[in-house]
Amino acid sequence: MASSRIAYQQIADQLLEQILTGQLAVGDRLPSEAELCQQFGVGRSTIREALRVLSSRNLLTTNRGVGGGSQVAQIDHEDVSRMLGDAIILLTRSDGCTIPEVVEARELLEVPAARLAAQRRTTAQLEELRATVPGRVGASNVTERHDLGRRFHAMLLELAGNRLLALMTEPVFALVGVRFEHEQAAPEFWQQVQTYHESILRAIEDGDGDRAGREMAAHLVNLRSTYEAIDRLPH
Repeated sequence: MASSRIAYQQIADQLLEQILTGQLAVGDRLPSEAELCQQFGVGRSTIREALRVLSSRNLLTTNRGVGGGSQVAQIDHEDVSRMLGDAIILLTRSDGCTIPEVVEARELLEVPAARLAAQRRTTAQLEELRATVPGRVGASNVTERHDLGRRFHAMLLELAGNRLLALMTEPVFALVGVRFEHEQAAPEFWQQVQTYHESILRAIEDGDGDRAGREMAAHLVNLRSTYEAIDRLPH
């Protein structure tokens, strides 16, 4: 292998492929460091660096000492969402990301989610969704309104009952949170958000998926103008 850095990365990639293809399943113990050294023809430091790469991504758990070693970890929803979010933010910083692209991504994910939420919501979930609308619970400042807004959209995804949809949408929320400071929005913006959230909520309460989708689409179009205004401000 050309260099130590390339060597450990190549080994990490090969082990990752075995995890992704199921050759190494959750809970499986990897060969010992000595066996991995022999398998890949490298020294212990290179193997340890490769294992460290995978551990940093929460793909492996490693225990030292007698009876220790590395095994494939159980990946949870939050780990995957965080990795996706970090990757998306880094990509947009290096390659740029336009306002229309951000809004389009949200439209593709959240409009169908609103439709599904209207069809699948339970009574208990509706109560939780109602508790995220500022006018119904009272929100005294911008930070509270912003937090309630994020909870509204996150709760709506939960109502949709599709974990993969939620997994793909949450990183886009993270991008919006990093790129647009909510304190920079015009005061009337928060009243508009509340109005749209009320309309979406009523459609979901009525079990009207088509209307919920239309209201969500209108809400996101309105968000675009605010995002564009914030993006024009000096950074």
